[in-house]
Amino acid sequence: MTLQAKIPLSSLVRRTTDTDVLKTHIRKTGGTISRKGRSRNWVLCANNVQIKQVIEIINLSGEDTWRWVARKLAENIPPTSHDEILGFARQNPTISVAQLVTATDCSPFEARAVLDELEWAE
Repeated sequence: MTLQAKIPLSSLVRRTTDTDVLKTHIRKTGGTISRKGRSRNWVLCANNVQIKQVIEIINLSGEDTWRWVARKLAENIPPTSHDEILGFARQNPTISVAQLVTATDCSPFEARAVLDELEWAE
């Protein structure tokens, strides 16, 4: 089970241009973005993978007004849980420790422990 992070994005519409395009990109990743009540503040709900996809989309878009969103998401991304790392390793059985560390932002110790756990489970 992947945990959903809730990241507040204050004054999203005022601070960005083409906000509807950005919101569409966020929804395409599977994340949700909604307004908090009637305020100008928005909340992004997404898991780690979706947050990383949104950051990548923003970085590739070239839209300067979206960069603060990418920074905010990068600052608030939750740590990857053991179960998420384990699930990712199960989906990619030939993955190396270095690749697992890069893909999940875990430590080399956590990656090795997960790979050892998978090896001994067989």
